[in-house]
Amino acid sequence: MTLENPHEICIEQLAQLSARIVGEVEKAIVGKREVLNHIMAALLCSGGHILLEDNPGLAKTLIANSFSSALGLDFKRVQFTPDLLPGDITGGYIFDSSQNQFVLREGPIFTNIFLADEINRASPKTQSALLEAMQEYQVSLEGESLPLPFPFVVIATQNPVEYEGTFPLPEAQLDRFIVKFSVGYPEPQEEQEILKRRRERKQDSILLEAVVSPAQFMSMRQAVETIYVHADIERYIVELVGKTRRHRQVAVGVSPRGSLALLKLSRAWAAMQGRNFVLPDDVKRFAQPALSHRIILEPALWGSRSLENGVIEDVVKSIAVPVFDPSHEQ
Repeated sequence: MTLENPHEICIEQLAQLSARIVGEVEKAIVGKREVLNHIMAALLCSGGHILLEDNPGLAKTLIANSFSSALGLDFKRVQFTPDLLPGDITGGYIFDSSQNQFVLREGPIFTNIFLADEINRASPKTQSALLEAMQEYQVSLEGESLPLPFPFVVIATQNPVEYEGTFPLPEAQLDRFIVKFSVGYPEPQEEQEILKRRRERKQDSILLEAVVSPAQFMSMRQAVETIYVHADIERYIVELVGKTRRHRQVAVGVSPRGSLALLKLSRAWAAMQGRNFVLPDDVKRFAQPALSHRIILEPALWGSRSLENGVIEDVVKSIAVPVFDPSHEQ
C-alpha cells in the first residue's frame, strides 16, 4: 500500500481520532475500554506487534478484526495448527503454464494486520516464518526479499490453557511483541449487554466503519514521534529495565528492546491524552504489558505462570519515580 502526501496531524487531533477509533471498536467489544486503549497505544507505535493471551471465547479475534475495520486497514487471519507450513503464511512461487514461468502467489502475510490465531499451536519452523516479517517488514522467498504492505502489524493470540500439543513461543519471538495483554472475563452487567446487543442485532456479524484512512493512521504514528521525553524519564526507563536483570527471581532480564518498547508506548499514551510530553505514570502504566513477557524466571519458578507480573510489580515499586515539570523543559 503506497501512502502519498499523508495529512499532518497535531497531538490534539490524534487524541480525538484515537478516542473515536476506540469508540468504534466498542460497538463490537463491551466493557474493555482500558484494554482497547492500551491496544490503540501499541498500534500507534512502530513495531507495535501485539500478543493476546487469554481463555477461549473472550473476543481476542474480534478485537483484532474490529481494529482493522476502524483503522481502514486490510486484515487477514490464519488459524495456526501443527500441520501449518511456512509457505502457507508467506506464499511462494508456482509455475504458471499459461505464461510458461514461475509467478509469485502471495500468502496471507501480505496484509496490514495479520492475525496469527493460536500461534503456539504451530511448529517452531512455522512460527519462525514471522520473525523476519515482524522485525524487517519483509519476506524472503527464493533468495528475493519482498517488502510487506505498510503499516504491517502482527496480532497473535494464544490460550493459557490446553498446553498439550502446543509449542511455546521462543524468547526471540516473544521479544518482538511490544506488549502482551489479557482481555479478561466481562462483568455480569457487561455480559448481559453483550446478549442484549446480539438479540437486537439479529445476526452474529458486526459492521464497523473506518474512522481514519491508512494515510491518516500513518500520520498519527508520525505525530507520536514528536512527543517530548525528558532525560529523567529515559533514565527512569533504563533503571526499571536494569533492575529486571538484577532481580533475584530472574534468570534473564529485559533486553534494550524492552526499553525501546516502554519509550514508544509511553509516548503513544501521552499523545492519546492530548499531551506533548511523557510523565512517569505513562511509563508505569505499560511496565507489566511491555516487560513481563521479556523476562525468564529462575528454573525453580517456571511452574508459576503469573509470577512474571509480580516480579515487574516489585521492580516498579523499587525504583524511585522522577519528579520534575516537563512542560518547562521543552
